[in-house]
Amino acid sequence: MNDAVATRGAAEALIAIVGAEHCLTGDAMLPFATDVYRQLHRPVAVVRPGSVEAVQQIARHASETGTGLSVRGGGASYTDAYLPREEGQILIDMTRLDRIVVIDEENGYVTVEAGVTWAALKQALDARGLRTPFWGPFSGVAATVGGSLSQNTISHGSAAYGISAQSVQALDVVLADGRLLRTGSSAAGLAPFARFFGPDLTGLFTGDAGAFGIKVRATLPLIKARAAHRPISFAFPDFDSIHEAMRRSAQDRLEDTHFAIDAALSQGQIARQDRAGATFGMAISIVRSAPSLVAGLRQLVQAGLSARRVLNRSAYMLHYIVEGVDDAEVRSRLARIRAILRDIGREILATVPAVVRGMPFAPLYNTLGPNGERWVPLHGILPHSAVPRFHRALDDFYAERAGEMKRLGVWTGGMFGTVGSSGFLYEIAIYWPDEITPYHRAMVPADYLDKLPKFPANLAARSYVDRLKSDLIALYVAHGAINFQLGKAYPYAARLEQAPLDLVRAIKTCLDPDGRVSPGNLGL
Repeated sequence: MNDAVATRGAAEALIAIVGAEHCLTGDAMLPFATDVYRQLHRPVAVVRPGSVEAVQQIARHASETGTGLSVRGGGASYTDAYLPREEGQILIDMTRLDRIVVIDEENGYVTVEAGVTWAALKQALDARGLRTPFWGPFSGVAATVGGSLSQNTISHGSAAYGISAQSVQALDVVLADGRLLRTGSSAAGLAPFARFFGPDLTGLFTGDAGAFGIKVRATLPLIKARAAHRPISFAFPDFDSIHEAMRRSAQDRLEDTHFAIDAALSQGQIARQDRAGATFGMAISIVRSAPSLVAGLRQLVQAGLSARRVLNRSAYMLHYIVEGVDDAEVRSRLARIRAILRDIGREILATVPAVVRGMPFAPLYNTLGPNGERWVPLHGILPHSAVPRFHRALDDFYAERAGEMKRLGVWTGGMFGTVGSSGFLYEIAIYWPDEITPYHRAMVPADYLDKLPKFPANLAARSYVDRLKSDLIALYVAHGAINFQLGKAYPYAARLEQAPLDLVRAIKTCLDPDGRVSPGNLGL
């Protein structure tokens, strides 16, 4: 049987499950089979099931025909997590599983299908004055609940409540043979009101990059939304200062959300931070949130009010979004943050976190650089004691490659966060001039794309970035970093000691004995 006949036969079987309009082949599937970074092998088809039962049927079909399956959520991955590693695989796009199944206010949980976006969930919960503890990444306009749970996502709510995996109670998972497995209290046939009933089966399927099964439903806890909130921002002259500031504040857990960026990623902000009215507003905020008028005036003097002067000499900026049951609680938290950071940072106008609080899920503009460059991020989470050494090694790394990077137009920026009180997220964004992909044309608003400069295909820069990315991952590993969005890009199985590796392989064999689900993810 030739490839064309085999492809047509596979498509016909899948069309019988999902319908012709939801079984994509040829060029129509390219936007789905390309991630933020690149495309690997083309799948035999992209299928878009509209029900849990349809996912089960696809899994059974794949099992019976010996076909590999990859699973796509919102598509904002950069680690090859849903890209087929070989020809002939089926790619399942989960975005049609977008129903909010139940919002149970009495029992304090919400159950959603895995393709629900964080933006859609927030909109539904806002109307009831509710939220989930972790409530989505910055890409939540497209990122799905199921995808985020597979990738151990952090962002909104992480400072107070941890990563996405810590805000899930129960999961429904389709296994390789089409069976449906339930976790948490629902594993006993009960409502999904509790996560911990014996061994934590729910946790087993978080951060697995989809390698253990296909998440189809998730139950998350509900808490009351905090209407009172204020942003606050600080500038720092060097990396050691901002790292120490973040290490200190992580132990207090005063904010709901935080993020830090270096100068390369903050370009364009200065003009928006220097308006007289905004400066006056920041002054009033400082005085009002202080424990006393005298203390507020003292903090006002210490903060300094020339945003342009501070930013022009500041290499790093740290932004907080602080929430509370009322403004008095928020002001008290702000006062504590200022007390923690006053000896190492300068307060600046909090324009950036105010914008993020107002529009937490922006369109996916940042999947391209500010001048239309291609973009790929990578990250590592390090213990605080290892962070200074890693940063110095990274500076040396860049210095050794500065000439070639400049020649090819490759540049980088940094974004930072804390993970609990023990971990530090060091994220690197790489930019280079190159043509955009079908992914960008599908995901980035067309009116924004039209305004950006266009680059031709740049194979030299693309190849260099690929090597640079691999070398940076090796640098992370050499300094003891771990990774969350593992996919196929970061080493996992190869780094485990023998006993945990044996356990992970045994779990994979039990759930997916032929290795058909997300093959290659986790290094399995």
